[in-house]
Amino acid sequence: MTWEFRTEPDFEDKLEWTRAFVRDEVMPLEVLDLDEARLRELIRPLQEEVRTQGLWAVFLPPELGGSGWGQVKMALLSEVLGEALWAPTVFGARAPDSGNAELLAIGATARQRDRYLRPLLDGEIRSCFAMTEPDAGSDPTRIRTTARADGDGWLINGHKWFASNASVAAFLLVMCVTEETAPARESQSIFLVPRETPGLTIVRNIPALDDHNPYFHAPQPDQHAEVLLEDVRVTRENLVGRLGQGWELAQARLGPGRIHHCMRWIGQANRAFRMLCERAVSRETAGSRLADKQLIQHYVAQSAAQMQAARLMTLHAAWVIDSQGVEAARTDISMIKFFGSQVLHDVIDRALQVHGSLGYSADMPLEWMYRLARAARIYDGPDEIHEALVARRLLKQFKAVQIPTEHIPTRRLAAERRLDAERRLDAATEQERA
Repeated sequence: MTWEFRTEPDFEDKLEWTRAFVRDEVMPLEVLDLDEARLRELIRPLQEEVRTQGLWAVFLPPELGGSGWGQVKMALLSEVLGEALWAPTVFGARAPDSGNAELLAIGATARQRDRYLRPLLDGEIRSCFAMTEPDAGSDPTRIRTTARADGDGWLINGHKWFASNASVAAFLLVMCVTEETAPARESQSIFLVPRETPGLTIVRNIPALDDHNPYFHAPQPDQHAEVLLEDVRVTRENLVGRLGQGWELAQARLGPGRIHHCMRWIGQANRAFRMLCERAVSRETAGSRLADKQLIQHYVAQSAAQMQAARLMTLHAAWVIDSQGVEAARTDISMIKFFGSQVLHDVIDRALQVHGSLGYSADMPLEWMYRLARAARIYDGPDEIHEALVARRLLKQFKAVQIPTEHIPTRRLAAERRLDAERRLDAATEQERA
């Protein structure tokens, strides 16, 4: 099989513009003391510049306001956006909104697109994807939230948590069981539930490891809420896609989403790596620079190799999606998820260690980067689940044998028999010629 990640020269120009824009215009927002209203005010003109460049919501087709880019291009852009906390928001690529937009682009009706998708793409509203439950985290087959047909609509009852941005979302995409006796992958459906629907209660935003930073005064980029749905009535028009298509739509959303996550992690690791190297050549201890210490050189080399490996693995997964579809890339997507999250953690951890107490303090961004990185091993499926999925898929390619395929005595016997047979054939051929 041949494969390549080639992109056009003018696309590299777009990436170069993005790098400078993120560095000069977006990254400074991280350290300003801003409330929600002031942050949105500052972000809005930046979003207009992004639109002018044709880089807004590029993962969507042109008819929906995007650029129709494939996953390879989106991955390369995501790497740049990953460096700054607010860059995905400025570029219309902030999770969960970007994934929800992709889901609606696939499954929504024209009316649903007009009411929900277009305002979402215009940055006027936020959205939420509510799938996880207290007893259904890494195993979505355990979802217990139900939607039961009732007259001309549906009644939804259930308990969701870690529903991203539910407290600020204009609508929630809620994963429900609609046919309990159907196979797991055909039993669930997704419904659009407006935030103001009676019976929908945002219990609380769940406090988490990434909530606190004394120097980071701007609103948190993401909140994760606990949600109750008690006899929440929606119309039949609120069903997204077909009945029983929930699993399929969720996977179509999560697959490319993991590509974007992993490349943003590479961007964040790049930023930490630059801090590591700068510190190494600047700090002296015990008579020499940190950069001259063999252990620090090990940190630098290992970090560079890990990042390059994760980058190439992710771009390959993106290429598989572009050329063969999401289903063909399932193993690749799972591999980059658990490998990429570990690389993110390792690089930031080394950079923090090299900075010593300064890195541990909130005077450097490494402190909040480290806490955010820890979540990467959990969301979009715990690393352990993805490792198990990869192992099972790979092991299916093998069959049990009584004698190992590489057993040398057996191979020697087979080789000798083959050689003996060839000799006899050659001898018979010579006789015929004689």
